[in-house]
Parts: sequence; structure tokens; C-alpha cells
Amino acid sequence: MNPPTATADLTQAAADAAAALVPATSPLVAVRAPAGATPPPGSQAVVASLVGATSAELALVADAVVADAVAAGSAGGAPIALADALRPALEAAAAALGAGVLENARTEQVAHVVGADTEVFALQADGQDVAWFTVRLRGSQVSGPQASVQPGSMRVLYDVEMTLTAELGRTRLPLRQVLELAPGAVLELDRTAGSPADVMVNGRLIARGEVVVVDEDYGLRITEIVAGPETEL
Repeated sequence: MNPPTATADLTQAAADAAAALVPATSPLVAVRAPAGATPPPGSQAVVASLVGATSAELALVADAVVADAVAAGSAGGAPIALADALRPALEAAAAALGAGVLENARTEQVAHVVGADTEVFALQADGQDVAWFTVRLRGSQVSGPQASVQPGSMRVLYDVEMTLTAELGRTRLPLRQVLELAPGAVLELDRTAGSPADVMVNGRLIARGEVVVVDEDYGLRITEIVAGPETEL
């Protein structure tokens, strides 16, 4: 049975967003798989659950295409974990589904991910299936990519554990330089000494603060709460 039009459009948008950020030697295109088509049964899937306006379980089967992309762009260096390589693609797919919290990625067998209610997309390069994206929506109502969690419904998220991160700064490097990093390397960040650190919750900026020491451990004193769209969960 084909999904309703609104749901199909939403899941297609998620698949397109994921396909655009999967590391590959050629651009990938997301194509809805025919009924009964699934990734190879023995494959490993990188899975992450989204809790929010539209809750879903997202998965990518792309170990071979990621390995090829890394091999083509590097002559050696530290290996990249598959979950780390695919995290940006999963985050993009989650953003296409709407506001929410994307949990940490995990690896599972495809047989445990694909079920009767799972929508499957083939990620194609030059017309060939080279990777797969799957999405399983939870709940009976899909609100669309621009939906936000209403205050009353936030109670269902109160017990969801989220990762809190203090970020001193960022920089951008080509993959080749990342693979060449070694002990003693110095990275220049995008802010000056003494600037406040960003407080991130599952990748979203919610506050800023200054680094302090508490009983020989680092801590962060909050100096600013960031308001606006970036703080929506």
C-alpha cells in the first residue's frame, strides 16, 4: 500500500536530504523502492531515532559507498567511524521531518530495521543502487517539515535524555587534513580567547557561558540564554 500523499512527500524530502549528505564519489539520488525491495539482508544499518513533531526511526545502509568515498579521498590516516560519517545525513533527514531531538546513532542489522511499516528508498548513483535509506514514522499524524512541537505536547519529551555539549569554537578542514591529524597538531578555531562557549543540546544552540573550574573539573557558568528558532526542540 502506498503512503498518503502528504506522508509520501515528507518521507521523500527526508530521503532527498539524506542522499545529499551521504559521502559518495558520485551524487546520490533517492528513489522510492518498489514494494518488497529491501537492502541486502546481511547489511549493517546506521540507525537514529527522532522524537518530536514527527517521530521516526531513520536508517542508512551505506557502508560500501562511504568506504569508497573515504578511500578515494585519502591515502591513509585515522579511520572514520561509519556512524560519524553518516550522522550529517541523518541530521538532514531529521530536519526535513520537522522539529525534534535526534538521538545518538547506533548500528543494527537490516533485518531488525526494515518492517512492514518501513518506507524504503534506494540511493542511486548513475542509475545503480549503491546505498539505502529507510524511515519508519511513529504515531498517526504527520504534521509536515515546518511543524513545531506545541507546548502541551512537550510533556511527552520531558524524560528524553539529551546530550549537552560546551563548544569552544569550530573550524573547517578538508577530509584529507582531518585524516592527517596527529598528536601535537594545533587547530585554529573561529573565535578569540575569552569568548563565551556555546552550550549545545543535541546539536542545537541554547545558551552561552564562560568556562570555570569546579572542584578540579571544568564547568560552564551560563551568561546568556539564546532565544529564537535555534532553540526549538
